[in-house]
Amino acid sequence: MEFHIQCHADDIARYVFVPGAHDRAKKIAERFENPRLVSNSRGYWVYSGTVDGIPMTVCSTGMGGPQVAMGIEELAHMGADTFIRVGSCGTLQEGIMPGDLIIPTGVYRGGATANRYLPTPFPAAPDFPMLTTLVETAEALGIPAHVGLGWSSDAFYAPFDDELTAKLKQAGVLAIEMEADTLFIISNFRGWRAGAIFASDGTVGEIKPAWGQEAFRRGEEQEITVAIEAMKRIAALNTAQEDAARPSARGEH
Repeated sequence: MEFHIQCHADDIARYVFVPGAHDRAKKIAERFENPRLVSNSRGYWVYSGTVDGIPMTVCSTGMGGPQVAMGIEELAHMGADTFIRVGSCGTLQEGIMPGDLIIPTGVYRGGATANRYLPTPFPAAPDFPMLTTLVETAEALGIPAHVGLGWSSDAFYAPFDDELTAKLKQAGVLAIEMEADTLFIISNFRGWRAGAIFASDGTVGEIKPAWGQEAFRRGEEQEITVAIEAMKRIAALNTAQEDAARPSARGEH
């Protein structure tokens, strides 16, 4: 049993969704067949079930890099190796509205936890097949999504660096959130696969504005739909690859 996530390996699937919000974890679990709460310890709410017969887990991580790092390390100890962050974000671009979806192709490393794993020049990028599957899944479902760079920060109420913000905005950075850099860097370091999708909850400086809540919740439901369908596709591809790699029924070795 892991120290923070109090459950056993039998409770955890290979395929894991890692939202920050606990209520979003519950919403994802409600899409599972026969979902069950397997752990509620130290801020991690963990549910497992199946989707079309495929075992899947969702673990809420709370906010920030340290929680994500401990969570995915312990989940991996129990057999997880494929992660999708289903998160919320602010945005640097005026054209992105509350409820819009963003799929990051990489993120600017503004947090600190990932620095203990790899130096800052190392890029924080998702696994490419995970990225392309998320983009293709959104397109196939007819759900619009912005695709581009994000920015991870780990000091929500710290004084804002206006100069840096202006530079990143000019460079086309779309999203600002708190966890993706940690998820991507540790997954690269450990040899896991990770991707992410965010629902925008407002622009920088506006803390989940009331006028955007209804739109944000619609976006949240859409990102859950995209993430689950994408994970199904990843699992199906894995199964096909594993079947192709097995010796034939004639006993080839």
